[in-house]
Amino acid sequence: MLQKLNSRRGGFTLVEIMIVVAIIALLASIAVPNFMRARQRSQATACKMDAKMIDAAREQWAVEKNKKPSDACVWADLKPYVKDNSPLYANGGNDTLGNAITYTPLSTAVSLSATTKGYFSTDVADADFWSPY
Repeated sequence: MLQKLNSRRGGFTLVEIMIVVAIIALLASIAVPNFMRARQRSQATACKMDAKMIDAAREQWAVEKNKKPSDACVWADLKPYVKDNSPLYANGGNDTLGNAITYTPLSTAVSLSATTKGYFSTDVADADFWSPY
């Protein structure tokens, strides 16, 4: 009797292990695209925030220096109005992806490059997302 109990081996069968692996693969195939979309959405939001910071810096510069709408500004003018340890400051006035932000003359709206907008698919950032930039 004692020998019978010891002869039985414990563990999982190959079929059980394959089922567990298939379930994990199914969950990963659902989760990974959502994580990638969330990452791209956060990058798009960072680019939009860069444009907002440039816009705020430009407005503050124009008010302090008493500029007219037809006046142009350069990054050196706006640099003191941007937080010095921000990614925008480190990129030299370019967005998070490294593309240029158009912000001159003062009479025109700040706009992100078509390259930046084209980088993100429409399910991540549609035309309404980019408004007014």
